[in-house]
Amino acid sequence: MTGRLFRIRGLVQGVGFRPFVWRLANELGLTGWVLNDGAGVIAAVKGENWQQFESRLRSEAPRLARIDAIDCEPAQVPGDGFVILASESGEIKTAIGPDAAICPECIADLCDPTNRRWRYAFTTCTHCGPRYTVSRGIPYDRAQTSLAGFPLCAPCNDEYAAPSDRRFHAETTCCPNCGPQLSLLDAAGQALAGDPVAETLRLLRAGHIVAIKGVGGFHLACDARNADAVAELRERKQREAKPFAVMGLNAASLADFARVGGDELALLHSVAAPIVLCPKGARELPGIAPGLAWLGAMLPGTPLHLLLWHEAAGRPDGTAWINEPSDLLLVMTSANPHGEPLVIANAEALERLSGIADAYLLHDRDIVIRCDDSVLRAGPAFIRRARGYVPVAIPLADDGPTVLALGGLMKNTICVMKGREAFLSQHVGGLDNAAAIGFLEETVGHLLAILDVRPDIIAHDLHPDFPSTHLALSLAEKFGIPAQGVAHHQAHIAAICAERGVAGSLVGLAIDGVGLGPDGGAWGGELLCLEGGGCERLGHVQPLRLPGGDRAAREPWRMAVSALHDAGLAYRVGGWIRQYYPGRDPAPLLTMLDRNLRCPSTTSLGRWFDVAAGVLGLRDMMQFEGQAAMELEGLAAAHGPVPPLAGGYALREQGRVLDLSPILLALMGCKDDAAYGAALFHATLAAGLAEWTVLAGQVPAGGQVAVAGGCAMNAILMAQLRSHLERAAISLLEARQVPPNDGGLALGQAWLARQAASTR
Repeated sequence: MTGRLFRIRGLVQGVGFRPFVWRLANELGLTGWVLNDGAGVIAAVKGENWQQFESRLRSEAPRLARIDAIDCEPAQVPGDGFVILASESGEIKTAIGPDAAICPECIADLCDPTNRRWRYAFTTCTHCGPRYTVSRGIPYDRAQTSLAGFPLCAPCNDEYAAPSDRRFHAETTCCPNCGPQLSLLDAAGQALAGDPVAETLRLLRAGHIVAIKGVGGFHLACDARNADAVAELRERKQREAKPFAVMGLNAASLADFARVGGDELALLHSVAAPIVLCPKGARELPGIAPGLAWLGAMLPGTPLHLLLWHEAAGRPDGTAWINEPSDLLLVMTSANPHGEPLVIANAEALERLSGIADAYLLHDRDIVIRCDDSVLRAGPAFIRRARGYVPVAIPLADDGPTVLALGGLMKNTICVMKGREAFLSQHVGGLDNAAAIGFLEETVGHLLAILDVRPDIIAHDLHPDFPSTHLALSLAEKFGIPAQGVAHHQAHIAAICAERGVAGSLVGLAIDGVGLGPDGGAWGGELLCLEGGGCERLGHVQPLRLPGGDRAAREPWRMAVSALHDAGLAYRVGGWIRQYYPGRDPAPLLTMLDRNLRCPSTTSLGRWFDVAAGVLGLRDMMQFEGQAAMELEGLAAAHGPVPPLAGGYALREQGRVLDLSPILLALMGCKDDAAYGAALFHATLAAGLAEWTVLAGQVPAGGQVAVAGGCAMNAILMAQLRSHLERAAISLLEARQVPPNDGGLALGQAWLARQAASTR
């Protein structure tokens, strides 16, 4: 037993790990072998440098690898050289990797006129390129991807077969002689002459809207500096005010419009290449993110996108130009008609984007599964988890039955728990039309296929009318397995438990919009205590009534009238309305509230944000979900921090109920300084939540509190709440690997279903 056997688990297949081991072993003068097996990679080495080998396995792992564990044991290692052996069969425990941004080496190939991949839009290697969105199943090899129809030419095949080459077993590798090709079509679907990239840039510069086929779907692109083009895109896409993301070549190109700090820069340059929310800079791009304090910024993450900037720079040799500022800024927004799933196929684009796009930059490599751009804020904190992060596993503290969780209604994702890992799907979105429900079904099928699992349990939201609930019950019947309903806000806190490996009881703040509680009520501002699969409600936010039902959730002025009425300030409503909303008549609402007609109540904290926005006169109607709260946050950010209002909240019913109505009079007095009012609301709310949590939750010094839900995406609120809790020596646990909103709901559902199964 003179050698050592290493078992390496994690994301170590399809990322160039075996050739990395081969090169490392040869460099260190070690003999032995390496192969893939069902659990990861096995390497056997013999030689005096084996300890250095073990250390460098972690420190020098390939760009896309993730090592979860390395086990080492003595072994007999015969042979004189070091070889890569054929894979062993076995249960598949490894996952297909996520799509990754183009690596520096491939950028150098792309920009070298002497290289055969000069300006080739599908340049890739084992360190970068598509994975998840081109894979139809496992094992991950070319025959199972959408590159199967592109046989390798002789030079590419030589690279593919050489362990010393970075394209060794790169399943998506190709070149202009054997790989996919670009084409540019006009609005009628007719081919346009000329170089597709050069002509696309010309159209964009001229103010046109171009649908560009990317990795996980199409983008609709236009010149971000052209206000008319941006307005036209909004009109055609029926996207009145929801913010657009902007792609620039580098941070220097974005500097006037976004403040890109070190944390933001690290995210922008990460292999996932997500959209990153950055504080706005000194200059505003008209129509891009109206009324908000943040700009969604992204860098070119694919060869195709980078070629647009290469063309704009005059096709320079080398890569030095990439660090120079560029005046080209492009809106890059998901290509889909209003409320529908992302477009992924060429024929689909010509049909569904007709009347929106002026031209189509296409290619003939199929996108197997649609996957939108990920959106993050420095922290990191996910707003939307998708391309670049899916299907990266979330490690779990415990094993258990395989669970499929179907999420909720809005910002839907699904989750598969398998062994000690949880796999969250890409963002599916709102399930409010048949196409979106079809995308949900497609996502379930694809994730189960690439993980090669059959669930033992299916989890879903308690709401009986959600399409995700209907699908869960249908699949449970099909598989002959149990289905378990999970309370919405319990799942929000449970997602933190799953991600952080929490054992025992945990107090959690679920600060959210609206979800169905176990009592059938509309919950949304809850203080809960979770222990295993059990949950105790320790308190809630003061209920608000919704005059007109769901309509009130879209009209902040209605919520303001309701809160003022129930706070005993109905006599002030008339004068307030004349100041802020002269076209509105509050009389019918006041009558409804007096008689309690069509006024369902909710404990939603999100509706209190609507109240504050409405009282401050920010808007009477919302054009997209959460708009009022986002604008309120933007105003507070622009103003800066202020002390909380003394007596601005009250703890009622022995501290179980947090009442925010005492702040209303102060907000009514902020007519000439809405930004101060927004900052005051945030400061007072954070102080109230902290005191309420400590008292009603009975959290001792040295304890911890989980915070999740849609309102936990508010950076100002979370920073101030964290500060208050830290002063009380309490740690705040928040989502880091999944969104705190409904995008992380499925993880909590799956975790709770497992907990319940373990107690049966």
